[in-house]
Amino acid sequence: MVPTILYSIILLTGFWPAAQPQGNAASGAQQSAITIRVFKSGLFSGFAHNHVVVAPIAQATADPARMVANITVVTREMKVTDPEVSEKDRNEIQTTMLGPTVLDVAKFPEIRFKSSRIEQTSAQHYRVMGTLDLHGASKEIVLEVTGGPEHYHGVTKLKQTDFGIKPISMGGGSIKVKDELELEFEVYSVAPVKSGASNPGSR
Repeated sequence: MVPTILYSIILLTGFWPAAQPQGNAASGAQQSAITIRVFKSGLFSGFAHNHVVVAPIAQATADPARMVANITVVTREMKVTDPEVSEKDRNEIQTTMLGPTVLDVAKFPEIRFKSSRIEQTSAQHYRVMGTLDLHGASKEIVLEVTGGPEHYHGVTKLKQTDFGIKPISMGGGSIKVKDELELEFEVYSVAPVKSGASNPGSR
């Protein structure tokens, strides 16, 4: 059912990311991306679908030793990948997702995360705290991250309403999507380039 799918994906697209992180293009490594999942709910949710959006990471820095973890996503590069809909329907959903009623890529061209604190909780396991700038709102979030130093995997959950996005519902709420989204990201990176590396004599 196209309207249901479209409304469901609209909710999802309020967030973050298949571009490689900056400084990694020449390495031939896998591309970094964030996968966003939105889930159906409501009395007649059986007539709806869960949906997936992939958000390529345009730039990434992941260095727990320096207490740095930054991610940038270009909103216009986010892609609907739901296999349960036709190409035509995906294109329609994609257009709506990027338009002024959802992501509004003309007004909000980027999504950014910047770490403020990183705690190592066990071997290759980190709790990363920082600020997510999304859809004109800035909120503190926590990422559970594993791996390193060339590959990091992380997960978190977000509520759309925290970023000014109203979960879509139909039929008086009998078909709707959940406020909470699940995000899973894979960051493949080379060692971060230190400031001034291109000019060893600079200080």
